[in-house]
Amino acid sequence: MNAAERSQRRDYALRIALPAVIAVLVLVGWDLVVRLNQIPPYTLPGPLLVAETFLADWGTLWPAWLVTLRLTFLALLVAVIGGVGLAVLFAQSKWIEFSFFPYAVILQVTPLIAIAPLILIYVDSTHVAVLICAWIVAFFPILSNTLLGLNSADHNLVNLFQLYGATRWQILRYLRIPSAMPYFLGGLRIAGGLALIGAVVAEYVAGTAGQGSGLAYRILEAGYRLRTPRVFAALAMLSLTGILIFALFSAISHLALRRWHESAMKREN
Repeated sequence: MNAAERSQRRDYALRIALPAVIAVLVLVGWDLVVRLNQIPPYTLPGPLLVAETFLADWGTLWPAWLVTLRLTFLALLVAVIGGVGLAVLFAQSKWIEFSFFPYAVILQVTPLIAIAPLILIYVDSTHVAVLICAWIVAFFPILSNTLLGLNSADHNLVNLFQLYGATRWQILRYLRIPSAMPYFLGGLRIAGGLALIGAVVAEYVAGTAGQGSGLAYRILEAGYRLRTPRVFAALAMLSLTGILIFALFSAISHLALRRWHESAMKREN
């Protein structure tokens, strides 16, 4: 094993060990604060009580988590299809981009909490309304990043393609799309977390109850009943879900780019 490989393994070990040490210190400090100050569980439960509640309420939290996760990935799928499709369209015509891109910006900067009640009024199905809300926040990062990547293709290479008589489709397929891949994958990592946030916020606004309710409703329900340990357990599930989504798309990005793009190749050399 050469020095570069040893350095790489040491870096990977530090990336795992340091956050784990910080997490342990935070949990220990949290537990000490609760015990020394004798804080009641309905105000601030200790980490052990949260873990016990997580196991005890697994039958309630697990189905709700599946509902939220399904809505998150459906919204992300629709955002990818719509965002990439519009980005390709905008990249083909500046007139179309200048005409419609500002409306995508308006959709992004308008607070979701203000739009969600209107969507719930106009859409009959609550689950469809929640899906639309999650799509709204996940759509713009995909669109803007992909469009930036498509427009970032080396103009010298574009001129070379045109010199050899390449069609717009050929330039898009063989030059612009490969150039946009790192940007698209970066936007995908951002959009994954935003889709989860959008789904949770929309569930809060909708207040959906019953068998098909997500984690947001379980958090609201537990808060109304002063079951604070369940609130913390559900929040932990949401946090871990966001981390796993980011890790998943980071791994996909690395696997897709590691053999040809500098951003991923540097990690292996």
